Amino acid sequence: MPYKERKIEKLYYSIGEVAQIFNVNTSLIRFWEKEFDIIKPKKNKKGNRFFTMQDIENIKLIHHLVKERGMTLNGAKKKLKENKDDAYHNFEVIQSLTEIKKLLLGLKESM
Repeated sequence: MPYKERKIEKLYYSIGEVAQIFNVNTSLIRFWEKEFDIIKPKKNKKGNRFFTMQDIENIKLIHHLVKERGMTLNGAKKKLKENKDDAYHNFEVIQSLTEIKKLLLGLKESM
């Protein structure tokens, strides 16, 4: 029986790790935290931020709206308030299609 690699997820991620995931500066993550109320990292006594997977999913959605779709911050805020469920659903569909495209391109190259 072949070994099946499990994806290891941490409970909390530092702001540096989150910034690295999205290839942005930590200052942008802090800025988005102030601008979007759906990002609520835990903070310790020193003020260090610790992001959960839910925070990262919310940042992923904001990153998609602002950086990939080119929406303004106000436009992204409006989209999230009006159609939060639709925004998440559309984002998930786009993510799935992107993964399928990568898979198909990989199969095409291996032929």
